[in-house]
Amino acid sequence: MSFDVPDELRYLESHEWTTVADDAVRVGISDFAQDELGDVVFVELPEVGDEVVADETFGVVESIKAVSDLYSPVSGEVVAVNEDLFDRPELVNDDPYGDGWMIEVAPTDGFDDLLDAEAYADQVA
Repeated sequence: MSFDVPDELRYLESHEWTTVADDAVRVGISDFAQDELGDVVFVELPEVGDEVVADETFGVVESIKAVSDLYSPVSGEVVAVNEDLFDRPELVNDDPYGDGWMIEVAPTDGFDDLLDAEAYADQVA
């Protein structure tokens, strides 16, 4: 099966993606990850103002198949949370790189171990 792996994004080996949006870093999970999880039924995310640490968990995504931790690609302060996911967690499945984004972080550190699209595509192949 072929998965969407946008070239402009960077990825963690744990299947989170990231992109720079204004002065913040937007984070979500990849098309591969949402497909592996199946139907997402619940998302637990930090609150605006919380601190996240690169390579540490920032939340949980729950599907009909599994519960998976979410890992932050950067350290910093959470400046936005996609509150639409609390009422419509299926957005993670429907549009993982768009409306299914999870948090935005004002980064203070990170980006060291992120994969480019080619390396991530090779990992999930």
